[in-house]
Amino acid sequence: MKVTVCIKRVPSTTARIRVGGDGRSIDETGVEFVLNPYDEFAVEEALRQAEKAPGSVVTVVTFGPEAAGKELRGCLAMGAHEALHVTADAAPRDALAMAKVLAAAIATTSPDLVLFGRQAIDGDQGQVGLMVATLLGMPALPDVVKLAIDGGTARAEREIEGAIERHELPLPCVLSCAKGLNEPRLPNMKGIMAAKKKVIATAAPAAAATTTTVLSLELPAERAAGKIVGEGAAAVPVLLQLLRDEAHAL
Repeated sequence: MKVTVCIKRVPSTTARIRVGGDGRSIDETGVEFVLNPYDEFAVEEALRQAEKAPGSVVTVVTFGPEAAGKELRGCLAMGAHEALHVTADAAPRDALAMAKVLAAAIATTSPDLVLFGRQAIDGDQGQVGLMVATLLGMPALPDVVKLAIDGGTARAEREIEGAIERHELPLPCVLSCAKGLNEPRLPNMKGIMAAKKKVIATAAPAAAATTTTVLSLELPAERAAGKIVGEGAAAVPVLLQLLRDEAHAL
């Protein structure tokens, strides 16, 4: 079985984000970049499914600047067999343009299964995986929390409000992985050393016109300082007044 996993390089959740001088992008100076946390579940699931089917090949794919090779190398250290880096100075902010580039790259790997993280924590759109599925003509299911491959069928579960949905999809298909699907492994020393010897293939991006333009980028307003209104029962009327007149919560 061939499993292809799409990953993305994103700013760490602990990074202090500043708007760049152009007002439309972030200032990357001093910002630590990491593998998108949701993509860790996708990589781990690919490895688990491959371990159940001897001879399987797991290929990780990313689209972005040269520095994104670090995240690919990390996936190889986890146990992925191959890596493909579609290089660009910067990945587009346009989800459809990114999907077109990734779909073209994924097609070259002839996958039986394509996995994504449910969303990237920088854009939080959750669109690219489903767009790729449409472009490749494959069935898709988002937010998977349980997966079993049985021959040419993927049996997957996803959580909805108060219930679990169970689906069957023919292979090849595209799935996005949610938290709870598995517990991602940490690379061991053997994997790290082996990853240094693995070759990361590179490719130029397919042509994809950008249809979305970022007009401006700004940080959210700083939260107002907290206020102590008193203690005990005597503070209740004041609290209720503030909730009604200032917070408009009542």
